[in-house]
Amino acid sequence: MGACAFGGRQRGASLLHSGRSISAAVQHGIIGGMAPSPRPWFLYLLECRDGSYYAGISTDVAARFAAHQAGKGARYTRARPPLQILAVREYPDRAAASRAEWQLKQQPRERKLAWLQAAIP
Repeated sequence: MGACAFGGRQRGASLLHSGRSISAAVQHGIIGGMAPSPRPWFLYLLECRDGSYYAGISTDVAARFAAHQAGKGARYTRARPPLQILAVREYPDRAAASRAEWQLKQQPRERKLAWLQAAIP
């Protein structure tokens, strides 16, 4: 059997290979012509009990903060429980939020403070 001109799959091969179900394909907008709705990602900055900062990303900052406080978040916050959310910024997708998180984590504490102050309206 030869390959198809659309994506190189062989004739007769399933469109839903790799374990996807039809309902999952519909849900993700693969079938039905719907584009998946973009869900924003957030970069957040926490103040921890020892005065340090923790930066992370999430689609639900309140739930993630609760997980950090319950000791179910990152190893860093399990050892240094967070006291409060200092700042939150929205990004269009996970990739953009991850890049911003990396950039923030590269900054010295003084620049993190400037980022925090810029986030406050």
